[in-house]
Amino acid sequence: MITTTKHLQLFLEQIATVLDITEAQYKEVVDRYTAVSNHLAADDSPLSKFKPDIKPQGSFLYGTMIRPIFETDELDVDLVCRLKGKMDSWAQVHLKQAVGDRIKESKVYEPMLDEEGNRCWTIVYSGAFHLDILPALVGQEHYTLFEKSYTGLAVAQVDELAIRMTDRNRINYKWDPNTQNWPKSNPFGYAKWLKNRASLAFLKNVVLSENVEPLPEYSKDKEPLIRIVQILKRHRDIMFGEDDCEKPISIIITTLAAKAYEKETDILQGLLNVLDKMENFIEDVYSQEHQKEIKWIGNPVNYEEENFADRWPLEPEKQTKFYDWLEKAKTDFGSIKDMDLTRAYNYLKEVLGTRAVNEAVKELGFEMIISENYKPVNYNSSLLSVTHRQKPLWPIYKQYNCQIHAYYKNPLNGARITVTGNTVVPKGCKIFFNAITDVKKPFNVYWQVVNNGEEAKVRGQLRGNIFPSVNFGVGGLRHWEDTMYEGLHWIECFIVKDGFCVARSSEFFVNIK
Repeated sequence: MITTTKHLQLFLEQIATVLDITEAQYKEVVDRYTAVSNHLAADDSPLSKFKPDIKPQGSFLYGTMIRPIFETDELDVDLVCRLKGKMDSWAQVHLKQAVGDRIKESKVYEPMLDEEGNRCWTIVYSGAFHLDILPALVGQEHYTLFEKSYTGLAVAQVDELAIRMTDRNRINYKWDPNTQNWPKSNPFGYAKWLKNRASLAFLKNVVLSENVEPLPEYSKDKEPLIRIVQILKRHRDIMFGEDDCEKPISIIITTLAAKAYEKETDILQGLLNVLDKMENFIEDVYSQEHQKEIKWIGNPVNYEEENFADRWPLEPEKQTKFYDWLEKAKTDFGSIKDMDLTRAYNYLKEVLGTRAVNEAVKELGFEMIISENYKPVNYNSSLLSVTHRQKPLWPIYKQYNCQIHAYYKNPLNGARITVTGNTVVPKGCKIFFNAITDVKKPFNVYWQVVNNGEEAKVRGQLRGNIFPSVNFGVGGLRHWEDTMYEGLHWIECFIVKDGFCVARSSEFFVNIK
């Protein structure tokens, strides 16, 4: 018999699988950047002599990319445009412009090109994804070592995988042709290091010295470490919303998780162990530049030269937010290990998002296992991406919890009936919602009611705006609605304090017929 712990392990693994981009998305991205690469390298291209090609870097390369919280948001795909050489006189600006000018020569890509970034050119495929293309130079040895495994490389060889890139914030951007003075990075060496950290080769009867293709085909089967990173990234996204300025960056989460990972095959236990040990790999290093000790999270393949936490001394709020996130992640995932599946289901909706959790339940066939199923019987993930749903009005900093409970009164006999996902609520009655939160007063309460269905659409009542509570008891934590239109609707509660949304319920579904 499968234990509750085993259910939780399966549940977390399936949630991570749902968070992953789809095979169709993966193939479309590859097709698109391959087409751009072919355009840059075509015979009539001024760059053709330098053999340009485009390869993914970052989360798309590592396999840790996750779908956006809102399905209507675009994927952000990081790419490297590798060139084997340049004109002797070219500084960074000339290489950058040469790549940009070639992209602009295409009638297809020119109107899709975003404003020039500090390092990248960005091609926007509206509503789907955007490609951030980083122009960079590589040495000849780079290609020889590209397909070899990390464990088969000496330190010096790993360094040969590094790239020299363009960055218009550098003081020598416009005039220095010496590539040794250009910014250095090693995304492909890092990818090999991460693959080595994630490897469970001892379970697969393979040798670590074998060649490892750094750009594998799409696979639904991923190592536990990769799934752990995806779960941690989604937890961060739920906590901080779309605030890219303050939320911990992915490379820090990925690096610390990989260093803390000890080849656990159980995702739940591996997740808890990683969270417990991540902080141990943040060093205190004296900085001559800052004349004080700073936090150091070194790039494992470029340790002395690249500190992934280099913004923390200049923007200490980023350091504070990272530790806040780490503590919340420890609390959240530490809590579920002792929960039954029903409680874990409701809790995980708050910390990992309704869509992913409900889709995981459906994929695993867990509907009958969850004793009090709050997932609506006709739930479809596309419901959460309706265009009339207003996005939050404040920066998200989800430090606390909020849950909604509801009941309605039978219009015939006045009986009080609890509302769950399986409840069919009749038209012509009132539903009373009660939000429970651990945020300390004072705070402000906002609600969002999203109406769906043909009846509401025909009558022009596809609501989706966020509105302040009218203070129907308990400081605004209670709210009521009339049931007027057939369809699957939902309500959400936001707790706002000091200008931040510090708690947010998951979507509470109401099925009206």
